[in-house]
Amino acid sequence: MTAKIPSTDSIKELASFWDAHDLTDFDEQLEEVTESVFERNATVLKVPLSAEETAALTAIADSQGVDAVSLVREWVQQNVQPSS
Repeated sequence: MTAKIPSTDSIKELASFWDAHDLTDFDEQLEEVTESVFERNATVLKVPLSAEETAALTAIADSQGVDAVSLVREWVQQNVQPSS
């Protein structure tokens, strides 16, 4: 009997499954999806920084054990109140 593709949202479970299986073994269970599956809920904002600013930001982020993007996002969440 052929295994069934798991119906789960768990990245860990799916990764484990696909580590042990090959997609070509599941042709009969696959279906083409024409509409978008993932919805982006965020807007990307590019902020130009000098090399010095980027280095300082990266150093602060490293000292806090996070990446620079996460640090900036945290700062924005702490300091910008969305209008109601």
